[in-house]
Amino acid sequence: MRSISVTMSVTLDGVIQGLGRPDEDTRGDFRYGGWGPKYTDEIMGAEMAAGMGEPGDMLFGRRTWEDFHRAWADATDGNPFTAHMNAATKYVASTQLADADLWQNSVLLRGDAAETVADLKASPGPNLAVIGSAALVRSLHAAGLVDQYSLLIHPLTLGTGARLFEGPAPLTEFELTRSITTGTGVIIAHYSRR
Repeated sequence: MRSISVTMSVTLDGVIQGLGRPDEDTRGDFRYGGWGPKYTDEIMGAEMAAGMGEPGDMLFGRRTWEDFHRAWADATDGNPFTAHMNAATKYVASTQLADADLWQNSVLLRGDAAETVADLKASPGPNLAVIGSAALVRSLHAAGLVDQYSLLIHPLTLGTGARLFEGPAPLTEFELTRSITTGTGVIIAHYSRR
């Protein structure tokens, strides 16, 4: 059985929306997009690179897959993250996409995300990593499918925006397995399901 690990950047008040750039996700008139890059430093880069060094497949929701496709599918920047993204098998859970042919090594998972991902998790193969994809993560968490979280907790509050868990989340206990603090005050906390 595969494990599912989630990596998510979050503010102190739980906001996960619009981390990367101002136009990334403006749903609900969100105007604070791009809050994350100023907190990036060498410590964060090394920690994220260590995660990329582990073999595995990737799992996305439609919006994040489309956004990542635009950023990395045609990139030739020599960045090891670009090479990793393009080489990995990328599963995209969607009821709206007709196919996932736009980005090499992408596989469309049609139907209910929790059901299709549960089937994928039960199949033989590499572990699965989720980056972003908040709606998918909420669905997987509610179905008891998430095994690990790596939360990059940023030292700011926004007061508005989509949060990691909106509405009730089932009681699930995790234990802190490792943490590191970056030079910009981001706490990178790794949790595993108890």
